[in-house]
Amino acid sequence: MDFIDVLIISLYIILTLGVGIWVSKKASKGLDYYFLGGKSIKWYYLGLSNGSGMFDVSGTAWMVGILFLYGAKSFMFMWMWPIWNQIFIMIFLAAWIRRSNIMTGSEWILTRFGDDRAGRASHLIVAIFAVVASIGFIAYFFEGVGKFMTVILPWDLAFVINDSILLTSDQTYALLIILLTTIYTVKGGMFSVVATEVLQYGIMVIAGILIAVYAFITVTDVEIASVISAEWSSILFDMELEGSWTGKYEAFNELIDTQGYKMFGAFIGMSLFKGFFASIAGPTPSYDMQRILSTRTVKEAAYMSGFTNLILFIPRYLLIGGVVVLALVHLAPTMLQPGGVNLNELEVILPKVINNHIPVGIKGLLLAGLLAAFMSTFSAFVNSSPAYIVNDIYKKYFKPSETNEHYIKVSHVASFAVVILGVIMGFFADSINSITLWITSALYGGYVAANFLKWIWWRFNGWGYFWGMTSGLIIATLQFLLDQNKANFQVDSFLYDLAQIPAIYIFPVIFIVSLLGSFLGTLLTPATNMDTLKAFYFNVRPWGFWKPVYKALKLEDNTVTKNTNFSMDMLNCIIGVVWQSSMILLPIYFMIRDYPKTIIALIVFLITTIILKYTWLDKVKKYKD
Repeated sequence: MDFIDVLIISLYIILTLGVGIWVSKKASKGLDYYFLGGKSIKWYYLGLSNGSGMFDVSGTAWMVGILFLYGAKSFMFMWMWPIWNQIFIMIFLAAWIRRSNIMTGSEWILTRFGDDRAGRASHLIVAIFAVVASIGFIAYFFEGVGKFMTVILPWDLAFVINDSILLTSDQTYALLIILLTTIYTVKGGMFSVVATEVLQYGIMVIAGILIAVYAFITVTDVEIASVISAEWSSILFDMELEGSWTGKYEAFNELIDTQGYKMFGAFIGMSLFKGFFASIAGPTPSYDMQRILSTRTVKEAAYMSGFTNLILFIPRYLLIGGVVVLALVHLAPTMLQPGGVNLNELEVILPKVINNHIPVGIKGLLLAGLLAAFMSTFSAFVNSSPAYIVNDIYKKYFKPSETNEHYIKVSHVASFAVVILGVIMGFFADSINSITLWITSALYGGYVAANFLKWIWWRFNGWGYFWGMTSGLIIATLQFLLDQNKANFQVDSFLYDLAQIPAIYIFPVIFIVSLLGSFLGTLLTPATNMDTLKAFYFNVRPWGFWKPVYKALKLEDNTVTKNTNFSMDMLNCIIGVVWQSSMILLPIYFMIRDYPKTIIALIVFLITTIILKYTWLDKVKKYKD
């Protein structure tokens, strides 16, 4: 690496640490300031912070790999998360969540189920889920940033004693970056996280634009056309995915056959099925929900969520598209030669392209941008999960009357504990893809059913929520253990065959078991106290099956109105998904020089933006806080 690239990265790290520590003094006023910034941060800063937190380097490396291999239709792989839960949040969930006026997602649960034994059981299981999910994501970041830094940086930092490797080079790199990020995150809480993430977002946008311009100037239309086919640039698909590679690149089609997505129609159907329920279930109790609860008003919560969608996808996919164009022209031919990139490690395409095909200066800025992507996402999780440990477990059940200084010190300890557990899990992870599939398909599968029902069904109670979440998490954990030990099972045995099933196809099983636990837990126990339900419904005003609660409220106050926006909300969500998809496809088609499809994507973006202005934004402006 050239000196100027090292200098740019060093300056970025110093600047980030300096900004994070400089604003950290504001976090010492109490838990509300430490975890939510005192609900004083402006919505557009929170939106930039939220978008920055979703711009992670592990996910970017994975997206580069799947766009390279599957072409334009790879944008539908994002539905596994599902990324359009951000649309559901923007359209109606942000307002519902913010009206609660509390600190964490599990504390929010108490406003739905009450503070009795059932409510506390549901409250506790959400806190546990939040911590487990954060540990899983930290493992995901640990795996991704280590691989990325090892390929990019020239120094071998492996720790070897008596020919025994204690730490590989990628593990050492990951530990160093995680340590630096943890320092300012733990010290400054939400203020440091938002301040540094706004800075990091700016660096990422500059990096994305620079790499896109460089790829556009140095790679010709003819070079791109010689590698990709019309099928590569098409978003249409059949039930079975044949692959779009021809001639000397047909080996890439064989890789598609081994990745578990051959039955593409079934995969998309499963992603849509999961995505709908997961999106209505709402954001998981992590940094996304924390940003919503940090906004100053209900109106600003909706603005922040919409702004996150708008500022995230185009700059991110300019970067991804630029890297993929360079990989298609420069890296694809060498990947099929002896000593080329391992076809089963698509996530190393990103660092390989940066290492070998990006010029000095731009390389440093791009590396700083990707490092910023990692640090912003990591810091968001490190700041969110201790809130559940301290506020929802330690403070509520063990030390309810301590000083703010005491709780903030405990928050520091909790942050380090979560990071350490995540790193330990990262040591035992096979790949970014395996953790991605566990988080998206298994762990979140256990979250969906109970959190879907909590919005729409008045009779659903705390015990139903507890057993729905618990049963889902148990099945999810068993699936993860099977996946991690599949190499140890005897071939053709029942456990071996079970372990070979892709995680996305396990989701219906997890969902059904969780749904069964939810219904049994609800119907075998008393309903939630009506006063609690009335207070919740009056504040949040969700649509769904709330007739008994609505009638009871109507007797007390005949001015209470029923939420009849279900049809319009769902229509806006469909429009929003198309809007979001156009922001992904627009930079992809632009970078591969498919100008007719670029124009179509741009027209779709403009039309859906105008529609949402009238059907969503104008309605948000009328919100009363």
